[in-house]
Amino acid sequence: MAYYRSAGSVPPKRHTQHRDEEGNLRYEELMGEEGFTSDSSLLYHRHLPSALVDVRTWDLPDQALVPNHPLLPRHLATHALFADPPEPADAVTGRRLLLGNADVRLGYVVASVTSPYYRNGIGDECLYVEDGRGRVETVFGDLDAGPGDYVVVPRATTYRVVPEGPMRIYAIEANSHIGPPRRYLSRYGQLLEHAPYCERDLRGPEEPRVLEGGDVEVYLKHRGPGPGGIAGTVHVLPHHPFDVVGWDGCLYPYVLNVADFEPITGRVHQPPPVHQVFEGHNFVVCNFVPRKVDYHPLAIPVPYYHSNVDSDEVMFYCGGDYEARRGSGIGQGSISLHPGGHPHGPQPGAYERSIGLEAVDELAVMVDTFRPLDLGEAGLACDDGQYAWSWAGGRRGE
Repeated sequence: MAYYRSAGSVPPKRHTQHRDEEGNLRYEELMGEEGFTSDSSLLYHRHLPSALVDVRTWDLPDQALVPNHPLLPRHLATHALFADPPEPADAVTGRRLLLGNADVRLGYVVASVTSPYYRNGIGDECLYVEDGRGRVETVFGDLDAGPGDYVVVPRATTYRVVPEGPMRIYAIEANSHIGPPRRYLSRYGQLLEHAPYCERDLRGPEEPRVLEGGDVEVYLKHRGPGPGGIAGTVHVLPHHPFDVVGWDGCLYPYVLNVADFEPITGRVHQPPPVHQVFEGHNFVVCNFVPRKVDYHPLAIPVPYYHSNVDSDEVMFYCGGDYEARRGSGIGQGSISLHPGGHPHGPQPGAYERSIGLEAVDELAVMVDTFRPLDLGEAGLACDDGQYAWSWAGGRRGE
């Protein structure tokens, strides 16, 4: 995100001495993407950021994936994954895998206790808060997070999630970076006038959280020998990772609330790219928000039937009433998976019923992937087994 910020104490010129009041030297760390050729920030530590005193294996939650075969559209009821009230879980070790491929993994958790310090060394993370509130503490500083917030955390950022109560979090884990679509950006990185949000809508850390302490554990997800080429390690640090006294640059975690996304509408139904909010390698993130709908006198406000010939479509329903899915069992916290190669669209009756609507009250987060998605253990556990037959009006074989 090429939008410069500075927080805390930084020297007037980069790569020069930075000392405290007693003359102790601060340790400068460059955190940068794509081998010094993309966005970066400089962080100034009290202690050596590379120091370790111990290491052990972290047995990750189940990362195994199985193909969606035979090919089916599916309905995943995520609220069925956690008891009500939920057992204590945190936003890192309690995260359960719904769907994934070589480019992105989608998980879900109801977090009620503080997570361990954590770092994803594989790619950026985008945490969508469906419900609840908490604080995301990072090496750059704190971010408050609540309903409708996207929290974008760059790769290798050390952070933890501190819930105020149960937080429902939909986790999008990339094997790449996540940022605004390139068509929204100038060649210098500014969000353009036609973009549905701008820099004023982004909330970044204000001041670093400077802590002391020893033998601090940091859970690290990284490339390795486990399922999907993913492994876990716990690093034990001699000093607290949040020892940063200041930082500046264009790489840092930030928050965008879905209510600050300005929908684009037209006389006839607009295609999903107008709803795009972020992109990663081989996937995009869109959000469908409450909005005025198509105003051509003969418009049909719900989506036309379409075949995703190049992508799988995953829709996470997180508020309002999604007109096109009425009558299919879709509700709050539902996920629909529409795989490439199979045409899909509104449920029976929705096409005709939508005519004459002036507005829709819906809230959904969509991830479109350009490689097929496989099913994780949580996806298998909360699949209703009936969604594929809903367009025919019955159960399998009826």
